[in-house]
Amino acid sequence: MKLYIIIASFIFVQLSFAQESLPTTTGKVWSLEELIDYALENNIVVKDAALNKSIAEVDYSKAKSSRLPNLFGSASQSFSNGSTIDPITSNFVTDQIHSTNVGINSSMTLFQGNQISNQIEQNKLFLEQSLYQEEVEKNNIALSILEIYLQTLYSKESIAIAENNVNASEKEVLRAKARLDAGTIALSDYTEAQSQAATNKYNVIAAKNDYQQYIIQLKQLLELSPLDTIEIKSIDDDIDLINLELNKNEIYNNALGFLPEIQTSNLNIAASEKELDIAKGGFLPTLALTGSIGSGYTSINDNTFSDQFDVNFNQKLGLSLTIPIFNRNQTKAEVQTATINIEKAQIQKQTTEKEVYKKVETAYQNAISAQEQLVASEASKAAAEQSYKLAQKKYELGDLSTTDLVISQNTFTNTQQNYLQAKYLNILYHQLLQFYQGNDIKIN
Repeated sequence: MKLYIIIASFIFVQLSFAQESLPTTTGKVWSLEELIDYALENNIVVKDAALNKSIAEVDYSKAKSSRLPNLFGSASQSFSNGSTIDPITSNFVTDQIHSTNVGINSSMTLFQGNQISNQIEQNKLFLEQSLYQEEVEKNNIALSILEIYLQTLYSKESIAIAENNVNASEKEVLRAKARLDAGTIALSDYTEAQSQAATNKYNVIAAKNDYQQYIIQLKQLLELSPLDTIEIKSIDDDIDLINLELNKNEIYNNALGFLPEIQTSNLNIAASEKELDIAKGGFLPTLALTGSIGSGYTSINDNTFSDQFDVNFNQKLGLSLTIPIFNRNQTKAEVQTATINIEKAQIQKQTTEKEVYKKVETAYQNAISAQEQLVASEASKAAAEQSYKLAQKKYELGDLSTTDLVISQNTFTNTQQNYLQAKYLNILYHQLLQFYQGNDIKIN
């Protein structure tokens, strides 16, 4: 026990010394709204979602460009010896031939089983899906900020409770020492008071560590450097903590109507249906328009290079029709796969709706529970506070043992912690229910 007291006291002293010795920088005091706005602008998860949206925009533009004709230029230089066909005149000759060919070729797909149109529509759906997916990531970041923000405030208030306990226990140690010197208490009572003081100091250290851990999580969500310091704004004490007059089914229906996860699932089904149309297009013929212009030069012709290029200038225009007959059942397999993917997308939507309902149901039930716990814990805290004050007075008069005083203090501390927990859980779940109705996350 003595070793425990010495170690805890040493750690407390070292921590206090370090806090006094290190230079402190006053960081910005962040409100919840400022934290969320900054995170949405700087968090790398949101930036990654924005880049995915940019990729979807590029793919959509690429799909639309597939309607356009292509254009290629070509040039060749050849040498042949012996019996051969002149590549320019197509005459059969026996000689050494130097020839030059240049040309421009183009083709454009006129019909491909509506695959191009369906591909464009599918990429448009993917683009819309990426927009909603970006909103999903933003919502996730905002909810994470809300949760850690409230946990940080909870830890901050826990530090104040722990420090008050340290101050009270140190005074009790002094009283116990005086009573020990006077011979009114046993040594065990005095050491118990010392043990309680050391325990309270340990709790201060633990509470400060929890607070710093939550600050680290906030800084990571904000993408701040380890050297940056931040401080968060506390919630007004007069905030209305008990205000839940909401209908669970209405909240769920509202969530289904606006949550981007649901819109993403709907677009996933539509994109899968377009994939089926694209696959079915493989059964239909393909019609393409082709064209080219070109010219050339051959060494067996006595005309000059420029004259031959003028004389040999040619143009071609044609239609190409490709009719699928049998491709080893590849198209059939693609159609079957696309059909299965539609069913999977529909199941995924049902899963998403179940997850949304679970979140709403959980938040609603927890909000009701937190309200009831808040009322009960507030009454319990008030009663425990009165009991602890009476215990302190009795201890000062010598009518109460150290053990009973420690028990009273611990009981009061527990009721304070329970009240804080209920308080911030009430705020958290109320904000979640507001969010599921499409309202902004905002704490006055």
